[in-house]
This record gives sequence, C-alpha cells and structure tokens, in this order.
Amino acid sequence: MSGQRYSTCKDDRLTSKGIGLVIGTGDKSELLLGYFTKYGDGGVDVLPIGGLYKTHVRQLAKYLGVPDRIVEKLSSPRLWPGQTAEGELGVNYETIDSVLYYRFEKWLPEEEIAKTLNVPREMADRILNMVEKTQHKRLMPEVFHIGYRDIGSDWRYPRQWF
Repeated sequence: MSGQRYSTCKDDRLTSKGIGLVIGTGDKSELLLGYFTKYGDGGVDVLPIGGLYKTHVRQLAKYLGVPDRIVEKLSSPRLWPGQTAEGELGVNYETIDSVLYYRFEKWLPEEEIAKTLNVPREMADRILNMVEKTQHKRLMPEVFHIGYRDIGSDWRYPRQWF
C-alpha cells in the first residue's frame, strides 16, 4: 500500500468516528493537472487552498511570514529521493500557472496563450492536455443506471441534510 493510501486510510478511521474531517493540501494547479493520487492525497473532505494556484500559495505564504526555506522548497510528492513535481512535469509552476490562468480565468485560446506568454504552442497544449486527460480524477465515479433512480449524474440532493 502506498504511503498516501495508508495515510488516507488512517485519516478515514478517525473521520468515520465523527472525530473530524480530512484536510487536503492540494492547490488549484495540482487539481487541474491531476497531479495527485485520486484515492490517496486526493481522498479528502475539504481543500482549503484548492482555489489558489501554486504560485499564489507561495505568495500568500511569503506574505504571512512563512520561512523562506519552506516557501522556496521545491514541490515534491516524495515518492523517491530527488523527485520534484516540476522535474516530473517537465515545466516550472510559473509557466504552468500562467497557462492555466489564461485558459481558465481569462478563457484565452491556446494560440493566444502561447503568444501572450512567449512560450511554444506545444508547451501550452501539453499543459492543457494534462487537464483534459485527468478530468476523471476531479469527478465522482459514474454509477451505471440499473434502476429508475440511481445515484449518479442525474441524482440531485441538498449539500447538507437538515
């Protein structure tokens, strides 16, 4: 069992007893890229920084006075020695976040993003392709419809039961 899955199982034992919620550390960059283990570090109840790009998280940390050694530490899932997220992704987070921002906040087409950021079109395409290929990680599993009303995409219910 991977370390992420073990940690998630351990956390779930507490939350199933009503002791609390599992807080995730994923940011918007990781969530959009699908750079997480779906039922590992992605198996959480809330994502407090999930709406912030990684570069914004670093800016916020710096503003809050988090020590530079932490703010500037290279992001890594630490699955093997020397692994870094940017090394594995093949591009730095400043570029990733800029591409994601222009696509999903400003709705610019890929060609215009590449031109605006002065990066190769292939790089913008590759980053956005990661988002497309990992869509399944950001969705609940689809339920095959067997009955008249099955839980799934057509099931509507309140977010909180009163």
